[in-house]
Amino acid sequence: MKLTILGGGGFRVPLVYEAVATGATGLQVDEIALQDVDPDRLRTIADVIEGLRAQLEADGRISHAPRLVATTDLRDAVTAADFVFSAVRVGGAEARTVDERVALGLGLLGQETIGPGGLAYALRTLPVALDIARTVAEVAPAAWVINFTNPAGIVTEAMRGVLGDRVVGICDTPIGLVRRVGRLLDVDLVAGERGAEVDYVGMNHLGWLRSVTVDGTDRLPDLLADDAALEEIEEARLIGKDWVRADGALPNEYLYYYLHTASAIDRITGSATTRGEFLAKQQGDFYLAAGSADAAGNAPTSTGTGAARSADACCASPLDLWRETLHEREATYMAESRDEERREEDVAGGGYQEVALRLMTALATGRRERMILDVGNIGTDRQEAPASERIVPELPADAVLEVLCEVDGDGVHPLPIGPVELGRLGMMSSLRAAERKILHAARAGSRDAAWQGFSMHPLVSSPELGAKLLEGYIAGHPQIAELLDEGAPRGSEPSEPTR
Repeated sequence: MKLTILGGGGFRVPLVYEAVATGATGLQVDEIALQDVDPDRLRTIADVIEGLRAQLEADGRISHAPRLVATTDLRDAVTAADFVFSAVRVGGAEARTVDERVALGLGLLGQETIGPGGLAYALRTLPVALDIARTVAEVAPAAWVINFTNPAGIVTEAMRGVLGDRVVGICDTPIGLVRRVGRLLDVDLVAGERGAEVDYVGMNHLGWLRSVTVDGTDRLPDLLADDAALEEIEEARLIGKDWVRADGALPNEYLYYYLHTASAIDRITGSATTRGEFLAKQQGDFYLAAGSADAAGNAPTSTGTGAARSADACCASPLDLWRETLHEREATYMAESRDEERREEDVAGGGYQEVALRLMTALATGRRERMILDVGNIGTDRQEAPASERIVPELPADAVLEVLCEVDGDGVHPLPIGPVELGRLGMMSSLRAAERKILHAARAGSRDAAWQGFSMHPLVSSPELGAKLLEGYIAGHPQIAELLDEGAPRGSEPSEPTR
Protein backbone atom coordinates (compact mmCIF):
# COMPACT_ATOMS: atom_id res chain seq x y z
CA MET A 1 0.00 0.00 0.00
CA LYS A 2 1.29 3.44 -0.95
CA LEU A 3 0.53 6.65 0.93
CA THR A 4 1.51 9.95 -0.67
CA ILE A 5 1.80 13.11 1.43
CA LEU A 6 1.68 16.34 -0.56
CA GLY A 7 3.33 19.14 1.38
CA GLY A 8 5.74 16.47 2.58
CA GLY A 9 8.18 19.05 3.89
CA GLY A 10 5.52 20.29 6.29
CA PHE A 11 6.04 20.42 10.01
CA ARG A 12 3.47 17.84 11.12
CA VAL A 13 4.43 15.13 8.61
CA PRO A 14 6.57 13.14 11.13
CA LEU A 15 3.43 12.69 13.26
CA VAL A 16 1.80 10.83 10.37
CA TYR A 17 4.88 8.68 9.87
CA GLU A 18 4.95 7.77 13.57
CA ALA A 19 1.27 6.77 13.57
CA VAL A 20 1.84 4.56 10.51
CA ALA A 21 5.12 3.00 11.66
CA THR A 22 3.84 2.14 15.14
CA GLY A 23 0.74 0.46 13.70
CA ALA A 24 -1.67 2.76 15.51
CA THR A 25 -4.61 1.18 13.66
CA GLY A 26 -3.05 -2.09 12.51
CA LEU A 27 -2.91 -0.98 8.86
CA GLN A 28 0.33 -1.84 7.07
CA VAL A 29 1.64 0.80 4.67
CA ASP A 30 4.53 -0.29 2.47
CA GLU A 31 5.62 3.08 1.10
CA ILE A 32 5.24 6.70 2.11
CA ALA A 33 6.05 9.18 -0.64
CA LEU A 34 6.73 12.74 0.47
CA GLN A 35 6.29 15.47 -2.14
CA ASP A 36 7.10 19.14 -1.69
CA VAL A 37 8.16 22.01 -3.94
CA ASP A 38 10.90 22.99 -1.46
CA PRO A 39 13.72 20.40 -1.64
CA ASP A 40 15.52 21.74 1.43
CA ARG A 41 12.47 21.44 3.69
CA LEU A 42 11.72 18.05 2.20
CA ARG A 43 15.23 16.87 3.03
CA THR A 44 15.00 18.21 6.58
CA ILE A 45 11.70 16.46 7.32
CA ALA A 46 13.08 13.24 5.81
CA ASP A 47 16.03 13.56 8.22
CA VAL A 48 13.64 14.06 11.16
CA ILE A 49 11.72 10.96 10.11
CA GLU A 50 14.90 8.90 9.82
CA GLY A 51 15.81 9.95 13.36
CA LEU A 52 12.30 9.15 14.53
CA ARG A 53 12.42 5.71 12.95
CA ALA A 54 15.75 4.96 14.63
CA GLN A 55 14.34 5.97 18.00
CA LEU A 56 11.15 3.97 17.54
CA GLU A 57 13.21 0.92 16.64
CA ALA A 58 15.45 1.41 19.70
CA ASP A 59 12.35 1.67 21.88
CA GLY A 60 10.79 -1.44 20.33
CA ARG A 61 7.76 0.48 19.05
CA ILE A 62 8.05 -0.18 15.32
CA SER A 63 5.28 -2.34 13.91
CA HIS A 64 6.18 -1.98 10.24
CA ALA A 65 8.55 0.69 8.93
CA PRO A 66 7.35 1.83 5.51
CA ARG A 67 9.85 2.69 2.81
CA LEU A 68 10.32 6.47 2.64
CA VAL A 69 10.62 8.24 -0.71
CA ALA A 70 11.03 12.01 -1.15
CA THR A 71 10.50 13.89 -4.40
CA THR A 72 9.62 17.32 -5.73
CA ASP A 73 7.70 15.79 -8.66
CA LEU A 74 3.93 15.68 -8.14
CA ARG A 75 3.20 13.06 -10.79
CA ASP A 76 5.90 10.70 -9.54
CA ALA A 77 4.68 11.04 -5.97
CA VAL A 78 1.03 10.43 -6.78
CA THR A 79 1.37 7.69 -9.41
CA ALA A 80 -0.13 4.39 -8.16
CA ALA A 81 -0.94 5.87 -4.73
CA ASP A 82 -3.73 4.23 -2.75
CA PHE A 83 -4.17 7.25 -0.50
CA VAL A 84 -3.11 10.87 -0.93
CA PHE A 85 -2.87 13.25 2.01
CA SER A 86 -2.98 16.81 0.66
CA ALA A 87 -1.49 19.33 3.09
CA VAL A 88 0.01 22.06 0.94
CA ARG A 89 0.62 25.69 1.90
CA VAL A 90 0.96 27.77 -1.24
CA GLY A 91 3.45 30.56 -0.59
CA GLY A 92 4.48 29.18 2.79
CA ALA A 93 4.19 30.97 6.12
CA GLU A 94 5.53 34.13 4.49
CA ALA A 95 2.41 34.37 2.32
CA ARG A 96 0.27 33.95 5.41
CA THR A 97 1.80 37.10 6.87
CA VAL A 98 0.60 39.03 3.81
CA ASP A 99 -2.90 37.57 4.29
CA GLU A 100 -2.88 38.86 7.85
CA ARG A 101 -1.29 42.26 7.38
CA VAL A 102 -3.38 43.40 4.41
CA ALA A 103 -6.59 42.79 6.40
CA LEU A 104 -5.26 44.26 9.63
CA GLY A 105 -4.14 47.35 7.74
CA LEU A 106 -7.79 47.97 6.87
CA GLY A 107 -9.00 47.40 10.42
CA LEU A 108 -10.25 43.90 9.60
CA LEU A 109 -9.47 40.50 11.09
CA GLY A 110 -6.14 39.16 9.91
CA GLN A 111 -6.24 35.40 10.45
CA GLU A 112 -5.18 32.31 8.51
CA THR A 113 -8.56 30.78 7.61
CA ILE A 114 -11.19 33.18 8.98
CA GLY A 115 -12.18 36.40 7.26
CA PRO A 116 -10.45 38.01 4.27
CA GLY A 117 -7.14 36.33 5.07
CA GLY A 118 -8.81 32.95 4.62
CA LEU A 119 -10.23 34.03 1.27
CA ALA A 120 -6.80 35.21 0.08
CA TYR A 121 -5.35 31.87 1.19
CA ALA A 122 -8.07 30.10 -0.79
CA LEU A 123 -7.60 32.26 -3.90
CA ARG A 124 -3.93 31.37 -4.28
CA THR A 125 -4.43 27.74 -3.17
CA LEU A 126 -7.45 26.64 -5.23
CA PRO A 127 -5.63 26.56 -8.61
CA VAL A 128 -2.98 24.31 -7.05
CA ALA A 129 -5.62 22.09 -5.42
CA LEU A 130 -7.45 21.71 -8.73
CA ASP A 131 -4.18 20.78 -10.46
CA ILE A 132 -3.54 18.17 -7.77
CA ALA A 133 -7.03 16.75 -8.26
CA ARG A 134 -6.57 16.52 -12.03
CA THR A 135 -3.20 14.79 -11.55
CA VAL A 136 -4.69 12.27 -9.14
CA ALA A 137 -7.55 11.58 -11.58
CA GLU A 138 -4.99 10.85 -14.29
CA VAL A 139 -2.32 8.77 -12.54
CA ALA A 140 -4.12 7.35 -9.46
CA PRO A 141 -7.85 7.32 -10.28
CA ALA A 142 -8.66 4.77 -7.57
CA ALA A 143 -6.93 6.73 -4.80
CA TRP A 144 -8.72 8.33 -1.89
CA VAL A 145 -7.69 11.94 -1.26
CA ILE A 146 -7.77 13.11 2.35
CA ASN A 147 -7.55 16.89 2.36
CA PHE A 148 -5.88 18.83 5.16
CA THR A 149 -5.18 21.91 3.05
CA ASN A 150 -6.85 25.04 4.40
CA PRO A 151 -9.36 26.55 4.03
CA ALA A 152 -10.42 22.91 4.13
CA GLY A 153 -14.11 23.36 3.30
CA ILE A 154 -13.83 25.20 0.00
CA VAL A 155 -10.64 23.36 -1.04
CA THR A 156 -12.39 20.02 -0.48
CA GLU A 157 -15.42 21.29 -2.39
CA ALA A 158 -13.24 22.30 -5.35
CA MET A 159 -11.42 18.95 -5.44
CA ARG A 160 -14.72 17.06 -5.24
CA GLY A 161 -15.67 18.76 -8.50
CA VAL A 162 -12.90 16.71 -10.14
CA LEU A 163 -12.69 13.55 -8.04
CA GLY A 164 -16.19 13.21 -6.60
CA ASP A 165 -16.82 11.48 -3.31
CA ARG A 166 -13.27 10.07 -3.13
CA VAL A 167 -12.17 13.40 -1.62
CA VAL A 168 -12.77 13.88 2.11
CA GLY A 169 -11.72 16.86 4.23
CA ILE A 170 -10.44 16.52 7.76
CA CYS A 171 -9.85 18.94 10.64
CA ASP A 172 -8.85 18.26 14.22
CA THR A 173 -10.76 21.11 15.88
CA PRO A 174 -14.21 19.43 16.07
CA ILE A 175 -12.53 16.17 17.04
CA GLY A 176 -10.76 17.93 19.90
CA LEU A 177 -14.05 19.46 21.11
CA VAL A 178 -15.85 16.11 21.14
CA ARG A 179 -12.95 14.45 22.93
CA ARG A 180 -12.96 17.08 25.65
CA VAL A 181 -16.67 16.54 26.25
CA GLY A 182 -16.16 12.77 26.17
CA ARG A 183 -13.49 13.00 28.87
CA LEU A 184 -15.93 14.81 31.14
CA LEU A 185 -18.59 12.15 30.57
CA ASP A 186 -16.09 9.27 30.64
CA VAL A 187 -17.45 8.03 27.30
CA ASP A 188 -15.82 7.61 23.88
CA LEU A 189 -18.40 9.69 22.05
CA VAL A 190 -16.95 9.26 18.58
CA ALA A 191 -16.79 5.47 18.89
CA GLY A 192 -20.40 5.43 20.09
CA GLU A 193 -19.86 3.84 23.51
CA ARG A 194 -23.07 3.36 25.55
CA GLY A 195 -25.11 4.23 22.50
CA ALA A 196 -23.51 7.66 22.32
CA GLU A 197 -24.68 9.98 19.55
CA VAL A 198 -23.40 13.48 18.84
CA ASP A 199 -24.99 16.14 16.69
CA TYR A 200 -22.21 18.31 15.30
CA VAL A 201 -22.95 20.43 12.25
CA GLY A 202 -21.33 23.26 10.37
CA MET A 203 -18.64 24.05 7.89
CA ASN A 204 -14.91 23.90 8.40
CA HIS A 205 -14.01 26.26 11.29
CA LEU A 206 -17.67 27.21 11.66
CA GLY A 207 -19.54 24.49 13.56
CA TRP A 208 -21.45 23.60 16.70
CA LEU A 209 -21.89 20.59 18.95
CA ARG A 210 -25.65 20.71 19.57
CA SER A 211 -26.41 17.51 21.45
CA VAL A 212 -24.55 14.67 23.19
CA THR A 213 -26.76 11.66 23.83
CA VAL A 214 -25.52 8.89 26.16
CA ASP A 215 -27.72 6.01 27.28
CA GLY A 216 -30.65 7.70 25.59
CA THR A 217 -30.28 11.04 27.43
CA ASP A 218 -28.96 14.31 26.04
CA ARG A 219 -26.20 15.23 28.46
CA LEU A 220 -25.32 18.59 26.89
CA PRO A 221 -27.87 20.74 28.83
CA ASP A 222 -26.43 19.57 32.16
CA LEU A 223 -22.88 20.28 30.98
CA LEU A 224 -23.84 23.76 29.85
CA ALA A 225 -25.41 24.48 33.24
CA ASP A 226 -22.27 23.38 35.12
CA ASP A 227 -19.58 26.07 35.45
CA ALA A 228 -17.00 23.55 36.65
CA ALA A 229 -17.61 21.35 33.62
CA LEU A 230 -17.40 24.28 31.21
CA GLU A 231 -14.09 25.30 32.79
CA GLU A 232 -12.68 22.00 31.46
CA ILE A 233 -13.81 22.72 27.90
CA GLU A 234 -11.39 24.99 26.05
CA GLU A 235 -14.04 26.24 23.62
CA ALA A 236 -16.32 27.40 26.45
CA ARG A 237 -13.46 29.29 28.07
CA LEU A 238 -12.60 30.99 24.76
CA ILE A 239 -16.13 31.95 23.73
CA GLY A 240 -17.60 32.60 27.18
CA LYS A 241 -19.61 30.35 29.46
CA ASP A 242 -22.67 32.58 29.52
CA TRP A 243 -22.79 32.71 25.72
CA VAL A 244 -22.57 28.94 25.18
CA ARG A 245 -25.32 28.48 27.77
CA ALA A 246 -27.54 31.02 26.04
CA ASP A 247 -26.80 29.49 22.64
CA GLY A 248 -27.48 25.95 23.83
CA ALA A 249 -24.46 24.54 22.00
CA LEU A 250 -20.69 24.22 22.25
CA PRO A 251 -19.01 26.03 19.35
CA ASN A 252 -15.94 25.19 17.35
CA GLU A 253 -13.11 27.28 18.78
CA TYR A 254 -12.88 29.34 15.58
CA LEU A 255 -16.25 30.92 16.39
CA TYR A 256 -14.16 33.14 18.68
CA TYR A 257 -13.20 35.18 15.62
CA TYR A 258 -16.84 35.71 14.61
CA LEU A 259 -18.23 36.41 18.08
CA HIS A 260 -15.32 38.45 19.46
CA THR A 261 -13.98 40.03 16.28
CA ALA A 262 -13.04 43.43 17.73
CA SER A 263 -11.24 41.82 20.66
CA ALA A 264 -9.38 39.45 18.33
CA ILE A 265 -8.23 42.35 16.15
CA ASP A 266 -7.07 44.33 19.19
CA ARG A 267 -5.16 41.37 20.57
CA ILE A 268 -3.50 40.58 17.26
CA THR A 269 -2.50 44.18 16.57
CA GLY A 270 -1.31 44.54 20.15
CA SER A 271 1.15 41.69 19.76
CA ALA A 272 4.66 42.16 18.47
CA THR A 273 3.99 39.74 15.62
CA THR A 274 1.05 38.07 13.94
CA ARG A 275 0.70 34.31 14.12
CA GLY A 276 2.01 34.04 10.56
CA GLU A 277 5.08 36.13 11.39
CA PHE A 278 5.72 34.03 14.49
CA LEU A 279 5.51 30.79 12.50
CA ALA A 280 7.58 32.13 9.62
CA LYS A 281 10.43 32.94 12.00
CA GLN A 282 9.99 29.86 14.18
CA GLN A 283 9.90 27.43 11.28
CA GLY A 284 12.62 29.28 9.39
CA ASP A 285 14.86 28.98 12.45
CA PHE A 286 14.00 25.30 12.79
CA TYR A 287 14.74 24.37 9.18
CA LEU A 288 18.00 26.29 9.29
CA ALA A 289 19.11 24.77 12.60
CA ALA A 290 17.99 21.26 11.67
CA GLY A 291 19.79 21.47 8.34
CA SER A 292 22.96 22.60 10.13
CA ALA A 293 22.63 19.83 12.71
CA ASP A 294 22.29 17.20 10.01
CA ALA A 295 25.25 18.59 8.09
CA ALA A 296 27.31 18.41 11.29
CA GLY A 297 26.50 14.72 11.56
CA ASN A 298 24.60 14.75 14.84
CA ALA A 299 22.99 11.41 15.42
CA PRO A 300 19.39 11.10 16.63
CA THR A 301 19.11 10.80 20.38
CA SER A 302 16.89 8.40 22.30
CA THR A 303 15.74 10.81 24.96
CA GLY A 304 12.01 10.23 24.56
CA THR A 305 9.25 12.67 23.73
CA GLY A 306 9.57 16.20 24.96
CA ALA A 307 13.34 16.14 24.60
CA ALA A 308 14.78 19.65 24.89
CA ARG A 309 17.46 20.95 22.61
CA SER A 310 20.55 22.43 24.17
CA ALA A 311 21.20 26.13 24.20
CA ASP A 312 23.59 25.50 21.32
CA ALA A 313 21.31 24.34 18.49
CA CYS A 314 24.26 22.79 16.63
CA CYS A 315 24.47 20.12 19.34
CA ALA A 316 20.88 18.88 18.99
CA SER A 317 19.60 16.40 16.44
CA PRO A 318 16.97 17.36 13.83
CA LEU A 319 14.53 15.14 15.74
CA ASP A 320 15.10 16.93 19.06
CA LEU A 321 14.80 20.33 17.39
CA TRP A 322 11.57 19.28 15.73
CA ARG A 323 10.03 18.03 18.96
CA GLU A 324 10.75 21.21 20.88
CA THR A 325 9.54 23.41 18.04
CA LEU A 326 6.37 21.35 17.63
CA HIS A 327 5.48 21.71 21.29
CA GLU A 328 6.00 25.47 21.19
CA ARG A 329 3.90 25.70 18.02
CA GLU A 330 0.98 23.78 19.53
CA ALA A 331 1.19 25.52 22.92
CA THR A 332 0.92 28.98 21.30
CA TYR A 333 -1.95 28.05 18.95
CA MET A 334 -4.67 30.77 18.94
CA ALA A 335 -2.72 32.59 21.66
CA GLU A 336 -4.56 35.84 20.91
CA SER A 337 -7.81 34.26 22.13
CA ARG A 338 -6.73 33.40 25.67
CA ASP A 339 -5.37 35.09 28.79
CA GLU A 340 -3.65 31.97 30.08
CA GLU A 341 -1.16 29.43 28.85
CA ARG A 342 -2.73 26.59 26.94
CA ARG A 343 -3.36 23.51 29.08
CA GLU A 344 -1.37 20.38 28.26
CA GLU A 345 -4.49 18.29 27.67
CA ASP A 346 -5.59 20.86 25.08
CA VAL A 347 -2.18 20.99 23.42
CA ALA A 348 -2.71 17.32 22.56
CA GLY A 349 -5.74 18.45 20.56
CA GLY A 350 -7.64 16.13 18.29
CA GLY A 351 -4.63 14.20 17.00
CA TYR A 352 -5.38 14.73 13.32
CA GLN A 353 -2.77 12.18 12.20
CA GLU A 354 -4.51 9.47 14.22
CA VAL A 355 -7.92 10.38 12.84
CA ALA A 356 -6.56 10.43 9.28
CA LEU A 357 -5.06 6.98 9.77
CA ARG A 358 -8.32 5.66 11.22
CA LEU A 359 -10.16 7.03 8.19
CA MET A 360 -7.63 5.43 5.87
CA THR A 361 -7.86 2.10 7.71
CA ALA A 362 -11.66 2.02 7.58
CA LEU A 363 -11.68 2.68 3.84
CA ALA A 364 -8.93 0.10 3.18
CA THR A 365 -10.14 -2.72 5.42
CA GLY A 366 -13.85 -2.14 5.89
CA ARG A 367 -13.47 -1.87 9.66
CA ARG A 368 -16.12 0.63 10.72
CA GLU A 369 -15.14 3.94 12.26
CA ARG A 370 -17.02 7.10 13.19
CA MET A 371 -15.48 10.54 12.87
CA ILE A 372 -16.32 14.15 12.05
CA LEU A 373 -15.38 14.87 8.43
CA ASP A 374 -15.87 17.42 5.68
CA VAL A 375 -18.17 15.81 3.12
CA GLY A 376 -20.64 16.76 0.41
CA ASN A 377 -24.20 17.71 1.31
CA ILE A 378 -25.17 14.71 -0.80
CA GLY A 379 -23.17 12.27 -2.93
CA THR A 380 -21.83 13.55 -6.24
CA ASP A 381 -23.87 10.89 -8.05
CA ARG A 382 -27.08 12.15 -6.42
CA GLN A 383 -26.93 15.88 -7.08
CA GLU A 384 -30.36 15.83 -8.70
CA ALA A 385 -32.06 14.08 -5.77
CA PRO A 386 -34.75 15.99 -3.83
CA ALA A 387 -33.40 18.60 -1.42
CA SER A 388 -35.00 16.71 1.46
CA GLU A 389 -32.38 13.97 1.01
CA ARG A 390 -29.44 16.30 1.68
CA ILE A 391 -27.75 16.61 5.06
CA VAL A 392 -28.92 20.24 5.23
CA PRO A 393 -31.79 20.65 2.74
CA GLU A 394 -31.52 24.45 2.65
CA LEU A 395 -27.93 24.42 1.33
CA PRO A 396 -26.70 23.53 -2.19
CA ALA A 397 -26.25 19.89 -3.06
CA ASP A 398 -22.50 20.23 -3.64
CA ALA A 399 -21.74 22.30 -0.52
CA VAL A 400 -19.20 20.69 1.80
CA LEU A 401 -20.36 20.33 5.41
CA GLU A 402 -18.65 19.14 8.60
CA VAL A 403 -20.65 16.37 10.31
CA LEU A 404 -20.27 13.04 12.08
CA CYS A 405 -19.85 10.20 9.58
CA GLU A 406 -19.54 6.45 9.57
CA VAL A 407 -16.75 5.09 7.39
CA ASP A 408 -16.31 1.57 6.03
CA GLY A 409 -15.04 -0.20 2.93
CA ASP A 410 -17.89 1.22 0.88
CA GLY A 411 -16.99 4.83 1.63
CA VAL A 412 -18.03 7.69 3.88
CA HIS A 413 -21.62 7.86 5.13
CA PRO A 414 -22.81 11.04 6.87
CA LEU A 415 -25.05 10.37 9.87
CA PRO A 416 -28.38 12.20 10.30
CA ILE A 417 -28.54 15.51 12.12
CA GLY A 418 -31.39 17.66 13.39
CA PRO A 419 -32.69 20.71 11.52
CA VAL A 420 -30.23 23.60 11.47
CA GLU A 421 -31.39 26.74 13.27
CA LEU A 422 -31.87 29.90 11.20
CA GLY A 423 -28.99 31.82 12.77
CA ARG A 424 -26.48 29.04 12.19
CA LEU A 425 -27.83 28.46 8.71
CA GLY A 426 -27.38 32.14 7.91
CA MET A 427 -23.75 32.13 9.04
CA MET A 428 -23.03 29.00 7.03
CA SER A 429 -24.71 30.22 3.85
CA SER A 430 -23.12 33.69 3.91
CA LEU A 431 -19.65 32.19 4.40
CA ARG A 432 -20.09 29.67 1.62
CA ALA A 433 -21.49 32.34 -0.75
CA ALA A 434 -18.29 34.38 -0.32
CA GLU A 435 -16.07 31.32 -0.72
CA ARG A 436 -17.90 30.27 -3.87
CA LYS A 437 -17.19 33.62 -5.47
CA ILE A 438 -13.52 33.05 -4.66
CA LEU A 439 -13.72 29.56 -6.20
CA HIS A 440 -15.21 31.05 -9.37
CA ALA A 441 -12.44 33.66 -9.40
CA ALA A 442 -9.83 30.89 -9.12
CA ARG A 443 -11.39 28.87 -11.92
CA ALA A 444 -12.07 31.73 -14.31
CA GLY A 445 -9.45 34.34 -13.38
CA SER A 446 -12.26 36.79 -12.64
CA ARG A 447 -11.41 39.99 -10.77
CA ASP A 448 -15.09 40.79 -10.35
CA ALA A 449 -15.78 37.46 -8.68
CA ALA A 450 -12.79 37.94 -6.37
CA TRP A 451 -14.01 41.46 -5.48
CA GLN A 452 -17.48 40.10 -4.74
CA GLY A 453 -16.07 37.30 -2.61
CA PHE A 454 -14.03 39.63 -0.40
CA SER A 455 -16.89 42.13 -0.17
CA MET A 456 -19.55 39.55 0.74
CA HIS A 457 -17.66 37.87 3.56
CA PRO A 458 -19.61 38.35 6.82
CA LEU A 459 -16.52 39.87 8.50
CA VAL A 460 -16.16 42.44 5.69
CA SER A 461 -19.62 43.27 4.25
CA SER A 462 -18.36 46.23 2.24
CA PRO A 463 -17.67 46.66 -1.50
CA GLU A 464 -15.24 49.49 -0.70
CA LEU A 465 -13.23 47.37 1.72
CA GLY A 466 -13.52 44.40 -0.64
CA ALA A 467 -11.87 46.42 -3.42
CA LYS A 468 -9.05 47.54 -1.12
CA LEU A 469 -8.49 43.98 0.07
CA LEU A 470 -8.31 42.71 -3.49
CA GLU A 471 -5.77 45.35 -4.51
CA GLY A 472 -3.70 44.63 -1.40
CA TYR A 473 -3.61 40.91 -2.09
CA ILE A 474 -2.81 41.42 -5.78
CA ALA A 475 0.12 43.60 -4.72
CA GLY A 476 1.29 41.16 -2.04
CA HIS A 477 0.80 37.80 -3.74
CA PRO A 478 2.38 37.07 -7.13
CA GLN A 479 0.14 34.00 -7.46
CA ILE A 480 -3.01 36.10 -7.18
CA ALA A 481 -1.66 38.81 -9.49
CA GLU A 482 -0.85 36.21 -12.14
CA LEU A 483 -4.17 34.43 -11.72
CA LEU A 484 -6.29 37.55 -12.14
CA ASP A 485 -4.19 39.20 -14.84
CA GLU A 486 -3.06 36.23 -16.89
CA GLY A 487 -5.05 33.35 -15.41
CA ALA A 488 -7.44 30.89 -16.92
CA PRO A 489 -9.71 32.15 -19.72
CA ARG A 490 -12.64 34.11 -18.40
CA GLY A 491 -15.84 32.15 -18.21
CA SER A 492 -19.41 32.81 -17.32
CA GLU A 493 -20.53 32.48 -13.73
CA PRO A 494 -21.52 28.86 -13.06
CA SER A 495 -25.22 28.29 -12.67
CA GLU A 496 -26.59 27.79 -9.18
CA PRO A 497 -26.65 24.12 -8.11
CA THR A 498 -29.92 22.31 -8.61
CA ARG A 499 -32.20 22.74 -5.65
